[in-house]
Amino acid sequence: MFFLKELPSRQMVDGYAGRVDDFDADAVLRALGIMRDGSLLIRELEAYFARYALSQLRFLAMIVIDREPDRDSLTAGEIAERLDVSRPVVTRTLQGLEKAGLIATSSNADDARARDVALTPEGHGKLDEVLPGYFAILHHAMKGI
Repeated sequence: MFFLKELPSRQMVDGYAGRVDDFDADAVLRALGIMRDGSLLIRELEAYFARYALSQLRFLAMIVIDREPDRDSLTAGEIAERLDVSRPVVTRTLQGLEKAGLIATSSNADDARARDVALTPEGHGKLDEVLPGYFAILHHAMKGI
């Protein structure tokens, strides 16, 4: 998260120009703006997901499972590879989704140590419920850019 409400002034950024080689104040100010806008977007999305008893990570785990065109399940390891979080975090996330009835796990036919993870009908329904608002938030965020 980026916690600055007000970005540094151009004057302040220009004041550092002499201390850094190959310094482009415009690029720094653009990057700071992107960081702030991204942080505000993440906060808005987290609030949105909370209304549906989800977190961004739970939502993304469900999306990762759902976006595979030729498969209806993934292993927990495959989900971890597709997300930017550690396997223990993915394991806890999947446990919460399973407890909520949004995913189901089953034995993997190829690897006795692995578990297949699939969306339940309730999980598909939850995505159908959440996705329109999610896309609307993203669309609105991009209108100003």
